[in-house]
Amino acid sequence: MRGYNFSKYDPRAEGKTKFEQLLDIFMQLLTYTNGDVSEALNWMNQLDKEYQVTNDEYGMGDFIEDLRDKGYITENPERGSIKITAKTEQGIRKKSLEEIFGKLKKSKQGEHQTFKPGQGDELNPETRPFQFGDTVEQIDFTASIRNAQINHGIESFNMNEDDLAIRESDYKSQTSTVLMIDISHSMILYGEDRITPAKKVAMALSELITTKYPKDTLDIVVFG
Repeated sequence: MRGYNFSKYDPRAEGKTKFEQLLDIFMQLLTYTNGDVSEALNWMNQLDKEYQVTNDEYGMGDFIEDLRDKGYITENPERGSIKITAKTEQGIRKKSLEEIFGKLKKSKQGEHQTFKPGQGDELNPETRPFQFGDTVEQIDFTASIRNAQINHGIESFNMNEDDLAIRESDYKSQTSTVLMIDISHSMILYGEDRITPAKKVAMALSELITTKYPKDTLDIVVFG
């Protein structure tokens, strides 16, 4: 019997190598295992058995070797432990931020790229006629002069409002992020410190938002 495997189309996976696709899964799993590499790889092995995320040309052994060679994990032979590196931590933070800011609506102007026209840094190739409220900075003078020559001729050059062409830019949006941290007894249950990693996440998120999205706001709420 001939069988077919179907999966939901993911445009983000287009053009990615097998390693990059598996790396996305690995980093997602690390957020659930609190950075435990061994547990994340164990989950990946289970996913591979059930959903065949690898193939004969590139298996889990190849992926783990690439993780080591590319500086995503380090091994301690004496302790028999595997840990993630600063490179992996930064990658997880970046992916988390992009997941949060991936689908934006037009709100207050900020530093997040959207597909909405408005005032921003990225100019659009298309122009439109002048409208009341447009600023002088938005006028495309080259296109406006060309319109004036076409409409009125070169010999009797004249430019009026109907000749003006406006070049818009992509609007940049502003967002607000709220981080909630549980400080109840469960965070130190069985002698395991979960509060310190939560603090590190808060500090990392604060640093990234401050440097990359300075017009955004970050609020941290503790409960427990």
